[in-house]
Amino acid sequence: MYDSIKTYLDQHNIQLIAVSKNRTLEEILSLYHKGQHAFGENKVQELLAKRSQLPPDIEWHLIGHLQSNKVKQIIPYISMIQSVDSEELLITINKYSIKYKIVTKVLLQVHIASEETKFGLSSEELFSLIDHVSVHPLSNIQICGLMGMATNTQDMTVVHNEFKHLHDLFDEIREKCSFLQPHFQHLSMGMSSDYKEAIEEGANMVRIGSALF
Repeated sequence: MYDSIKTYLDQHNIQLIAVSKNRTLEEILSLYHKGQHAFGENKVQELLAKRSQLPPDIEWHLIGHLQSNKVKQIIPYISMIQSVDSEELLITINKYSIKYKIVTKVLLQVHIASEETKFGLSSEELFSLIDHVSVHPLSNIQICGLMGMATNTQDMTVVHNEFKHLHDLFDEIREKCSFLQPHFQHLSMGMSSDYKEAIEEGANMVRIGSALF
């Protein structure tokens, strides 16, 4: 499945993050040897354990909820944190990025689904956070875009509308917040069950797991 999905994504100029949570080292290496070097994990401990046993040029993306007390463990080893869902977390990431003398790339996670169990900023919280950063810049953070998860439903009209909403927010921020450029370029939405719908609504990065393995 990997080859056909990767071909489809390449045709649409979409970046693939292969979701490797609960996958074995052998499964990850099978994709790595096909040229897949960007992988996403939900949990800090699982990411760190795998990273220590896999090739050093793998780009690791944290895509699950991140607790502030685990930030210091992950900062030196992460390519991107896609799940920033509070101002407090963003400030903590910046603090440890300064400590380790690195710049951390992040995406702001927006709550677009109907399920209350999913994490993310509301639209109001999103713009409040960006307003705060515009006045109080974070020296060691690059805000590179937005991430979101649609409702887990068979109703693709709902999914399309949620992805469209996130794309509209993305476009509005790109238009109004010039201080975030040139880094604010990534719209990460779409997983195994809905990545084609996400691409139709403007995603340029998808997070696919089960469909690849």
